[in-house]
Amino acid sequence: MAINYRKIERIIKGFANHRRIQILDVLKKEPELSVDDIAKKLNIGYMNASDHVRKMTISGLVIKRSDGNSVRHKLTPLAESILVFCKKLE
Repeated sequence: MAINYRKIERIIKGFANHRRIQILDVLKKEPELSVDDIAKKLNIGYMNASDHVRKMTISGLVIKRSDGNSVRHKLTPLAESILVFCKKLE
């Protein structure tokens, strides 16, 4: 079976940022947060948080769910595995 290096690259780029790793950690502790919730918890701007979450969604690390007027976010199983990996690097 061939290794899909581009897919691996996309996944790594999805969490290759300290803020994105923080977002993974926040969503692990508190699933179903909105971008506004994430921004407030990390004390960062809304647009900054939104951009990070968007990139993580494209990478397959975050799932979005509509909830009335807001969108809720939670980790995929892949993201949970990556968070375990990141903790081992500490």
